[in-house]
Amino acid sequence: MKRPYFPTQPGQPQPLRVTVSRVVRFEEVDPLGIVWHGRYPGYFEDARVTLGNRFGIGYMDLYRAEVITPIKKMHIDYHRPLCFEDPFTIEGILHWSEAARINIEFILRNGAGEVTTSGYTVQMMMDKENDFLLVAPPFYREFCDRWKSGQLV
Repeated sequence: MKRPYFPTQPGQPQPLRVTVSRVVRFEEVDPLGIVWHGRYPGYFEDARVTLGNRFGIGYMDLYRAEVITPIKKMHIDYHRPLCFEDPFTIEGILHWSEAARINIEFILRNGAGEVTTSGYTVQMMMDKENDFLLVAPPFYREFCDRWKSGQLV
């Protein structure tokens, strides 16, 4: 059994989840007909955008709050290939953090439901002067309060 990317602690709210459905396009495969490894960050992005927009912490929400969230760390585990025209899903899972950061796990599954790829990203919060925030900004703390009280599903 693999170790969780972001272990949960007692008292933390359940992770927030979204699932995006896709089909592998021709432009995403290499000459062997399998998805080129460099495409997976884009798949992660599909789920990250959907997750952010669904829960009110999307890129434009952050922009309006004058917060930027660059990727600090990305990790990808490749389990089995995806091929041209394969249907697949990307599950984005937002994990709780007390810090001024966004921890998202990703699980890609093929049409048979088998895990093909998993990974995660860590995004750090910065202000518009590119200084790291030590504390999450007010709008994000309000989001976390709603999450912790069970208002987000």
